[in-house]
Amino acid sequence: MADRQLATIVTQLKSIPPSTPYTETSSLLSRAKLLLLQLNALTPSPSTTNPQLLSLARDVYEAGALASIRAKNPDAFTRYVSQLTPFYELPPNLLPTSTERNKITGLRLLLLLTQGLYSEFHSELESLAGDDIVPEQDKYLGYPIKLERWLMEGSYDRVWKAMKKGEVPCEEFGVFSEILTYQIRSEIASSSERAYPSLPLSSTKSLLFLDSEGAVIEFARNRGWLVKDGQIYFPTAQEATEDGGEQKETSQTVIENTLGYARQLETIV
Repeated sequence: MADRQLATIVTQLKSIPPSTPYTETSSLLSRAKLLLLQLNALTPSPSTTNPQLLSLARDVYEAGALASIRAKNPDAFTRYVSQLTPFYELPPNLLPTSTERNKITGLRLLLLLTQGLYSEFHSELESLAGDDIVPEQDKYLGYPIKLERWLMEGSYDRVWKAMKKGEVPCEEFGVFSEILTYQIRSEIASSSERAYPSLPLSSTKSLLFLDSEGAVIEFARNRGWLVKDGQIYFPTAQEATEDGGEQKETSQTVIENTLGYARQLETIV
């Protein structure tokens, strides 16, 4: 009886629209986990070797992970990923590989990236080394890998393009765009401060991908920049050392590349 009820709930979870309120999805997930508890199937164990039951349990946690991301609840997502790990480690003869695994792993990588946890990001990548996949060639795994590389290179123009609607692998990945946008703006702002004493307000608007000069002014004030006569003045930097000079040159390159991409976007009608 309990296993049939569980199968029904899993079917509901899989068919539920992404726009469904998290409270409704959470209610279904809670019922499913109670049934898993009754069936002694919350985690894989020697006494739980029924492939169908293992698959249902994994489906519940995968549905919970995806619902948590849509609800912008990273803590709940992380908990579901932890619960999924022992299921993903089962041999294929006991539990066939999930079609959602790469998506959820890609979301995990993207979450680590937005949190600035780069060592954990690379540890997660290394854990995939034994699997029969090439992460860079998978649309879900390859997306955060490319973003991480471009962020490290300072190729923010490529990151902007990749975050545009239609470029992300699926809706859940788009949830992180706002967080990455904030991080990139902060990085570009820091590069601007190192590279130039001032910039025109119009150029800064394009550089930061902001919608209006009013938004630039608000951003500038939050950064402690001076806005005067259509120009933004950055805080006076200390005299650069030799290494500082190299850093300044790198910052200028980043700014020029990003500005070039921003101007290209503005010419598209």
